[in-house]
Amino acid sequence: MIMSETNRIEYKQELSKEIDIEKEVVAFLNYKEGGIIYIGIDKFGVSIGVADTDGDMLKIKDRLKNNILPSCLGLFDVSSEKRDAKDIIKIVVASGVEKPYYLKKYGMSEKGCFIRTGTAAEPMPQRMIDDLFSKRTRNSIGKIRSNRQDLTFEQLKIYYNGKGKTLNQHFASNLEMLTPDETYNYVAYLMADENGNSIKFAKYSGTTRVDLTENKEFGYCSLIKATINILDKLEVENVIHTTITSKERINKQTWDATALREAVLNAFVHNDYTTEIPPKFEVFDDRIEITSSGSLPAGFSEEEFFEGISAPRNKELMRIYRDLELVEQLGSGIPRILKTYNRSCFKFFPNFIRMTFPKLAGGQVGGQAGGQVGGQVGGQAHKIMLTERQKEVFELIKNSPDISRSQLAIKLGINESAIQKHIDALKQKGVIEREGETTGFWKILKINSLS
Repeated sequence: MIMSETNRIEYKQELSKEIDIEKEVVAFLNYKEGGIIYIGIDKFGVSIGVADTDGDMLKIKDRLKNNILPSCLGLFDVSSEKRDAKDIIKIVVASGVEKPYYLKKYGMSEKGCFIRTGTAAEPMPQRMIDDLFSKRTRNSIGKIRSNRQDLTFEQLKIYYNGKGKTLNQHFASNLEMLTPDETYNYVAYLMADENGNSIKFAKYSGTTRVDLTENKEFGYCSLIKATINILDKLEVENVIHTTITSKERINKQTWDATALREAVLNAFVHNDYTTEIPPKFEVFDDRIEITSSGSLPAGFSEEEFFEGISAPRNKELMRIYRDLELVEQLGSGIPRILKTYNRSCFKFFPNFIRMTFPKLAGGQVGGQAGGQVGGQVGGQAHKIMLTERQKEVFELIKNSPDISRSQLAIKLGINESAIQKHIDALKQKGVIEREGETTGFWKILKINSLS
């Protein structure tokens, strides 16, 4: 099916050597809805293909990085795909918050600034340039100087190394963790091994905030580490419930795992840290609530939000999270959530966004997180359900009974505190127990009952 160009779609038959591609990207950065550029498709929508996909993708990334100001790193994705059996390059561009964006070669002028109008990139009138510049966001975390300059980044380096990437001596500059005067900015502060950023997790008995049963702190460390710890904690909470019928056994988690992960990452990446209010995570008997600071960007509608049109609040964080493969393509998170939960799960306040996810049908209200689920149905013995991560931990312990927590953490690429949570869950389920401490070993209690 041949698709025509639209206000959000641009076709290019090939990657030109001129500044043509940069002009189109600038136009989408300045357009409130962003857009998508396809290379290898002619103006009629016919797939022509690209001869050197990998080489052209590297050229595109380098050109966009060096030829556009302000920096658009974190605001675009470059990927390849097949269309009509031809190799095509796809560039997804988000709307930027530091408008006007412009071609570095020509500066902030009518020759350097463009905006998407209909299906074309049109020069931006000087009056619009001046107006946008006067409203440019100046309180972005990339421009705020960190109160602390004695920052270390060992945790961040470990996570990059885990993805086969090495941070060299210029990493702070490359990851936009410096202010124009070469001091650490608030991005660096959030990514540092130690900071004052508190990340709260709370669990309540019942459906109100009256009976607090668990209150944990996951902050004061690199935001990446805090994110992974919250993801691990909610994975433990996301119990699998089993219903055994005469025909089959039906397994269902309390919450949709994909939607929950996307919601957590969305809260971390798009939180307004200039308010110094971090995201908050709360579990009730009937729901999970995730609250992040900051409402929709100025001029951004709820409909555009639900359509997955992306306008990252913190492009520097977006870039780091994508480097570490925590987030994927721009604008993909909300559509993934909406595959399971409807729009009513989102509430927009003047200064906050709250995502509320009720338990899915079959979820047991008040069920013990990480505990035994299922039950004896139709005379069949109940099965003990494990999460995917718990299964991985169990298999390693089963195969190496003397394995240590630190060795488990290294093999699975997660921290020891997360390993301890999974071990505690396995103990709760009566699957394993520890014999001895420093020189002890793991004892397997149940195998046949596992699923």
